Amino acid sequence: LAVRWCGSWLPRSLWGRGQALCAALRMAFVALYVLLLSGESADAFVCDQVSACIPVLRLARTRKKVLFYCHFPDQLLTKRESLLKRIYRLPLDWLEEYTTGMADCIVVNSKFTASVFKDTFKSLSHINPDVLYPSLNISSFETVVPTDIADLIPKKKKFLFLSINRYERKKNLALALEALHELRGRLDSHEWNEVHLVMAGGYDKRVLENVEHYEELRRLAAKLNVNDHVTFLRSFSDEQKISLFSNSVCVLYTPSNEHFGIVPLEAMYMRCPVIAVNSGGPLESILHNVTGFLCDPLPTQFSEAMEKIVRDPLLKDTMGAAGRARVMEKFSSEAFTEQLYQYICRLTQ
Repeated sequence: LAVRWCGSWLPRSLWGRGQALCAALRMAFVALYVLLLSGESADAFVCDQVSACIPVLRLARTRKKVLFYCHFPDQLLTKRESLLKRIYRLPLDWLEEYTTGMADCIVVNSKFTASVFKDTFKSLSHINPDVLYPSLNISSFETVVPTDIADLIPKKKKFLFLSINRYERKKNLALALEALHELRGRLDSHEWNEVHLVMAGGYDKRVLENVEHYEELRRLAAKLNVNDHVTFLRSFSDEQKISLFSNSVCVLYTPSNEHFGIVPLEAMYMRCPVIAVNSGGPLESILHNVTGFLCDPLPTQFSEAMEKIVRDPLLKDTMGAAGRARVMEKFSSEAFTEQLYQYICRLTQ
């Protein structure tokens, strides 16, 4: 697939601010480039996340239809802590809703996002977007060579639990530590000594929240007296991630109301059961008691599910096999490609 890009000279922000405005301008410029300078002809246009390009694409001399893939309303992804920020967002929020409604076909990444779409874009309440689930890049898992992670995990740890998420407070990573603490009370001393948790997260030292929350979690682990049973890993490699999945008995996925969530798919493809919060995207990706467990965001419920994994090691194999089959059926590149192809065929008829 030949990929071309343009407009990289346009700023992503203005001195760290105005990112949404810059994104809209960049996308509008790209649309103009496609129409006037690229020399390419198109049967249809596909754009995602930033809808500002849609009215420009509709200016094409020979009208082509547009498919818009909404991952989540952009206006819900920002804070409005000051009057100036609220004023700045007003025209951008209106522009997002108006231009999104100009698409000929709108798809979203989950049923959860579809419900949020209708609640957020009041003027588009008559539109019922279809769900096009994201796909997992399976080839990346097949080509990566696992690395040795013996230095990350103490010896004689039979039950390795894994949490993967960015070091952000909204990801509720503390739930994994609190569940581990609760699990301790459910096991005898021998079983507990075989349990370990790896907290692996995206980390950028330039992002203050990453730095602060990492330290908050370390202090919480010490307070709960589970720090000897926890390894904190920052900005891990693909090789480390594959090895962690391969060696884990279960993945803990702690965010609530996640738009979709790719980590559960990665875990299931790697034949690893998932314990997740029963809201948002995981309700659609995880089959309760089949590929994992869906729980309220409470340490008691998470620890109860973790105990089941410890008590019955065969769950790792049975749930893992079911998880792999589910990913291949509903979330593979082939499934995504076929569904997207059908949408494009309808638009070009």
